[in-house]
Amino acid sequence: MTVADDAPAAAPDFVVVANRLPVDLRTDRRGRPRVRRAPGGLVTALEPVLRGGSGAWVGWPGGVDTAPAPFVDDRLALHPVALSAQEVEEYYEGFANATLWPLFHDLIVTPRYDRRWWHGYRAVNRRFAEETAAVAADGATVWVQDYQLLLVPRMLRELRPDLTIGFFLHIPFPPTELFLQLPWRREIVEGMLGADLIGFQLAGGADNFLALTRRLLGHRTSRAAVRADRPGTVQVDARTACVGAFPISIDTAAVDRSARSAANRRRAAQLRADLGRPGTLLLGVDRLDYTKGIDLRLHALEELIAEDRIDPSRVSLLQLATPSREQVAAYEHQRQVIEQQVSRLNGRYSTLAHPLVHYIHRPVDRQTLTAMFTAADVMLVTPLRDGMNLVAKEYVACRTDLDGALVLSEFAGAAAELTQAYQVNPHDLESIKDAIEAAMTVDAHEARRRMSALRRTVAGADVHRWARSFLGALHAPPAAD
Repeated sequence: MTVADDAPAAAPDFVVVANRLPVDLRTDRRGRPRVRRAPGGLVTALEPVLRGGSGAWVGWPGGVDTAPAPFVDDRLALHPVALSAQEVEEYYEGFANATLWPLFHDLIVTPRYDRRWWHGYRAVNRRFAEETAAVAADGATVWVQDYQLLLVPRMLRELRPDLTIGFFLHIPFPPTELFLQLPWRREIVEGMLGADLIGFQLAGGADNFLALTRRLLGHRTSRAAVRADRPGTVQVDARTACVGAFPISIDTAAVDRSARSAANRRRAAQLRADLGRPGTLLLGVDRLDYTKGIDLRLHALEELIAEDRIDPSRVSLLQLATPSREQVAAYEHQRQVIEQQVSRLNGRYSTLAHPLVHYIHRPVDRQTLTAMFTAADVMLVTPLRDGMNLVAKEYVACRTDLDGALVLSEFAGAAAELTQAYQVNPHDLESIKDAIEAAMTVDAHEARRRMSALRRTVAGADVHRWARSFLGALHAPPAAD
């Protein structure tokens, strides 16, 4: 699709602000910009909410130095924010993904605290705030997303005090003792407190934030529960900011419809045929990220085979590892580790007719992904730390046959809801191995019981309910303590 010529008309009264636009912009052979739906959990979660009505999205279109003028795509006004190559390096690859990401994921790798990156992060957050202030209608609702834009709420409030501002963090929020390492800790917390409502995936993250504001800034906070129906509060001068837990989800009905289609059934059957019709098909679907535990599941598979608990001639692992942040050193190292493991496993246990591990290091389209979920007998979701993990929920939503089994890390946010999964401690290799073996050998009745319960959970709390819950709390008066 080419970029629409139409500029946005009236100023929107609902604006989403996120690091990326919900589309990728590419140039065709004639030099014309073209629009393609972007991958990623945030886009998957928010796009149905915005496309269902009128609104605008402010975000980086990808690429460097240039960005098109604001345009409309499928009734959604898109407002691109241009970034230079230096800004991408400092704001995105540097501070966001080599400082904040590892800090918020329990120091799985060591964060780097670079003043140059901090200055770049602050400058880009200022640009996002200024673009949003220029876009939003009088009294509009603005929903700022995630760790790349932690400073935007306060900056935006200073520019446009008439706005109602929500902020949602999609990744975990660390305990106070870890967060206090950050040299710019006060500025980050004050930035987040610019929002009227600050949302987290789990109550634990909201509790951590409330404790941090008390210790770091001395603010008075409520001791109320931090559920969506009763957020906690922070007194910020004469204003009250609310803090709550709002577990994100997926468009369950849409995923279910796609999985039930005859075309998807054919694709899933063809996929299993292309993979040699394994007795058990294991599946991993992840960004190639050191938090995702891909190396751990490969190690577990290797030991299960070595211990004669799995027959490599009857099992295949399909591992999709989507490229991610490849300019960050820790990600390049993780890719090397994983590819060496895949090579070793296939060298030892594969035959010409039956590779043990089918490894894909590129994005795949939504139809292919749905077919993978439908075809797989066991889904492996083993992150060391994850805010939610929508892949786990998408797999469940695709299992309309009530077949399949989910192995899920206790340290994924989804574990709090998906209690009928085979939950594992990803730091305990024996736990992963035992869960994989149990999922592979479960009897049909138990498998259907577990999957039925998982599907009820996912159907009962979809992305639309998440959005309604957050926006309802955003516009509700703070509850009395």
